[in-house]
Amino acid sequence: MPRGGRFILAATGLVGGCAGPSLLLLPGEQGDQGAVAVLESGGKPQETVVSDVNSRTKLGRANPRTRVIGAARVKTSERALVARLPPPPVSFILYFEEGAARITSESRPQLDAIRAEVARRPGVDVQLTGHADTLGSSEDNDALSQARALEVLNILAGEGIDRSVMTALGRGEGQLRVETADGVRDAANRRVEVVVR
Repeated sequence: MPRGGRFILAATGLVGGCAGPSLLLLPGEQGDQGAVAVLESGGKPQETVVSDVNSRTKLGRANPRTRVIGAARVKTSERALVARLPPPPVSFILYFEEGAARITSESRPQLDAIRAEVARRPGVDVQLTGHADTLGSSEDNDALSQARALEVLNILAGEGIDRSVMTALGRGEGQLRVETADGVRDAANRRVEVVVR
């Protein structure tokens, strides 16, 4: 039952030599807080919600007990697990000229940022999702959004990014960034969203 952004959760027990299984809830990448529901088995299932950051919850009891331990008391082995997690995905938005698969001049610097992000990640995966505004027919916008995603893929491939790590797809006018009526020009909806993970 996550709330807010992503958070980091570690189940411990065998790792770290705890007497029994426990749950460690750490802050997310942005320092945000989440929550997790723990369902205990053995007799009547009971739900306990753990939402304290830097807390350890002893599991395997009728009433799991949560104790805030603070960042300084997180074990070295647990810190090592967290350090090995991949970095969170990074998103970029490139905008396009009306009715075309040409990136606006204002969006061109984003290509450098995308290349830099791809270069710093081993085992990278890049998802390119093209979008269109509601001007024109739905069929034309489907094709245009796909062409926009492929345009970005081709630019990035031409600058050295392996095609096999990229996926391009078009969503047409189906996922508007700004809700508009049909037949409306909107620059915010003419875009390709790039997610690097």
